[in-house]
Amino acid sequence: MYTVKICRIGDALGITLPDELLQQLKVGEGDSLVVTETAHGVQILAGNAEFEKVMKIYRKGSEKYKNALRELAQ
Repeated sequence: MYTVKICRIGDALGITLPDELLQQLKVGEGDSLVVTETAHGVQILAGNAEFEKVMKIYRKGSEKYKNALRELAQ
């Protein structure tokens, strides 16, 4: 378990992660982390570049065809 502090970064709030945790997650500066809510709390995982690419394509398509998708969902 790690304890991190919330700090102000410009107009936003952020956290700093210890080096040991960054090594365990195999991430560094500029990498993405995926934060999800689970039944047991919050889960932090290293971002997956391929997943992010696919999600970007999905978001673009779902926005473009949102009316058709809404009709199909009924």
